[in-house]
Amino acid sequence: MDPILLDTLLAKVQKPGRYTGGELYSVVKNKADVDVRFAFCFPDVYEIGMSHLGIKILYSALNAMNGVWCERVFAPWDDMEQQMRRHGVPLYALESKDPLTDFDFIGFTLQYELCYTNVLNMLDLAGVPLLAADRGEDDPLVVAGGPCTYNSEPMADFFDIVLLGEGEESICEMMEEYRKARAAGWSRRDFLRHMADLPGFYVPRFYRVTYRDDDNTVAAIEPLDGVPATIRKRIMQNMDKAHYPEHFVTPYIEVIHDRAVEEIFRGCIRGCRFCQAGYVYRPIREKSPAVINAQARSLCECSGYEELSLSSLSTSDYRRLHELLTLMLQWTEPEQVSISLPSLRVDNFPKELMDRIQSVRKSGLTFAPEAGTQRLRDVINKNVTEEEVIRTAKTAFSGGNTSVKLYFMMGLPTETMEDIEGIAALSQKVVDTYYHMPNKPKGRGVTVSTSVSGFVPKPFTPFQWEPQNTVEQLQEKQMHLAHTVTSKKISLSWHDANVSFLEGVFARGDRRLAPVLVEAHKRGCKFDSWSEFFDLGVWRQAFDACGVDPTFYNCRKREYTEVLPWSHIDIGIRPEFFIRESQKAHQGVTTPHCRQQCAGCGANRLCETGCDL
Repeated sequence: MDPILLDTLLAKVQKPGRYTGGELYSVVKNKADVDVRFAFCFPDVYEIGMSHLGIKILYSALNAMNGVWCERVFAPWDDMEQQMRRHGVPLYALESKDPLTDFDFIGFTLQYELCYTNVLNMLDLAGVPLLAADRGEDDPLVVAGGPCTYNSEPMADFFDIVLLGEGEESICEMMEEYRKARAAGWSRRDFLRHMADLPGFYVPRFYRVTYRDDDNTVAAIEPLDGVPATIRKRIMQNMDKAHYPEHFVTPYIEVIHDRAVEEIFRGCIRGCRFCQAGYVYRPIREKSPAVINAQARSLCECSGYEELSLSSLSTSDYRRLHELLTLMLQWTEPEQVSISLPSLRVDNFPKELMDRIQSVRKSGLTFAPEAGTQRLRDVINKNVTEEEVIRTAKTAFSGGNTSVKLYFMMGLPTETMEDIEGIAALSQKVVDTYYHMPNKPKGRGVTVSTSVSGFVPKPFTPFQWEPQNTVEQLQEKQMHLAHTVTSKKISLSWHDANVSFLEGVFARGDRRLAPVLVEAHKRGCKFDSWSEFFDLGVWRQAFDACGVDPTFYNCRKREYTEVLPWSHIDIGIRPEFFIRESQKAHQGVTTPHCRQQCAGCGANRLCETGCDL
């Protein structure tokens, strides 16, 4: 891109630092030494994308390959997009400022269903055909990865290849296979057909979906041209040997999570029935304390960050946490680096742990009871009691904390208004716990921030067959909760029910939603996860224009025998396990976590050494 033109654009936007590149540790390679170019696209703004650990890992892994250059692309905010369209500037990558049409691959990470229209908008802004079927030999290959790809069917028509599972090895493997294909003179179709035979690569064009006339459900998902009938996700077998960056690209502007992040293990032992991540990231695999400590120290030394987050789905479930903290505190304390554990359980949070992680500076603590009553916590298999919540709050308060965040959901299966009232009651008990403590800080009040999200049933969970609450049902529950909370010490917030509704449609949708996405894109939908842009009314117009009833996808009960849109995807967990857990949920029966008793989910088949328990 012409530097003068870029300067003209940046002078007219609110945050030009989003679009300049050139940050410390960003990778710029000599084009003469590069034979495969990969544009890594995050379908949200720079501040969100630069906070995401996955893009940091894969950016580093690809750029560690000789001859491969991975560059970053983020969704431009509306002010920048207007300038780009006005001046005829196509979407470009930050490192080289080259348009996306110059790349061999355009890769999107799908983290959230409400980013789907941003994918389409970015392709349109890049001048790349939206539909895979419309792309020719000279167009980039458009690929996707991330958690939403476990049901990528609403987006299947837009992608040439979908990478299922963990991508550190598979994305590099795809680069090597592409080199071989190009050297052999293969066509685009030949390369895609070859990739469809490799584990973890889903090529949607080679699968035909048919639908039943009587009830509109999926009739069959038929593999074509001899491709495998099912596609199994990829995992990293050994986390100590998994690629991890020595340093992160250090942004010039403030991002959402402006800190060093060290992943300590993958998977989760808990089996909460609402949590897709807890199942799709199985089996459990831990890094060793020595590897974690070395990687974390390198990140902090290179970046200058003064906060280090230990990342996992349930950090306090890391088996060697005290050993790890002993190692890390030897350098974090003298260097004044604070350690944060963002995913803590209320049933294994001793005071000694809190004292150690807050030895540098105190920060607010966040816990997730998820439901307000014990009955509903048993339904969702949270395996947390009210007594444990109160005891944990007391531990936090005794350590000097006066601020606690509590996360709940509403709209869960079997939920009643009693359960909604339980959210207010439990929040009040946490407040009362503070004021009943004899050694509470003098002259300081307590704040309990109660955040409530609308439950969205997700694929590959025991609740994947459940109906979602309607917008009206969620709003009624929100109002009831608001009237039930009476204390000014409780700060109550909730997610927009309209947003939860649309998320639910695309979470369990099929390929018939692709025309709806195109129509919504034409009507201007983008940044749907941002309140400034989201408009369910426009989405309803798009559904009507395409003759699609959105409630078919999120508000009806599914039978166990129904062919689900993601039935051809294998995450390693046996389908009968999910059915068994669904039945236990409706009986109010809990399942012990994996370290107490193996529930026979089947995920240990994926790992050569089984689950790391």
